[in-house]
Amino acid sequence: MARAKGMYGRLTSAARPPKPGSAGFKAWSAVTAINTWAYRVSGGRLGGSFDRAPVLLLHHVGRRSGEERVAPLLYLPDGDDLVVVASYGGAPKHPAWLHNLRATPDTVVEVGRRRRPVTAREATPQERERLWPALLELYPAYGDYQRRTTREIPLVVLRDR
Repeated sequence: MARAKGMYGRLTSAARPPKPGSAGFKAWSAVTAINTWAYRVSGGRLGGSFDRAPVLLLHHVGRRSGEERVAPLLYLPDGDDLVVVASYGGAPKHPAWLHNLRATPDTVVEVGRRRRPVTAREATPQERERLWPALLELYPAYGDYQRRTTREIPLVVLRDR
């Protein structure tokens, strides 16, 4: 039996992601910053899950700005690997962190209090076929996001280095 969407999944499925530079985007960025702070202060006890799905902090460097950034993302454990979804809520464009990882795939994630150096790569079509159903079970709203956009939402595998 498929898992029901949680409160956040229902909200994010009903609303389109805010456009960069908009007031909604700035508000979402503030919420993200607070989540990141709470996650770090509590070792992931606060902000470490979203609708019962686990959250990690993904470090990435702006490919043009060179600025260090951190994105809290849901993840699926897959053996020793971690899988994140570049959904951007079903927006027509990929999230900035995906472009940044394409430029600089060696990075760090925080899972709880543990920092892990990882290398990011996009899942192969065969991996995607295997992983997508598990990701939909983890966070059913991903299905709504995929239906909302014409792009295929990339899956990113994070492997320890």
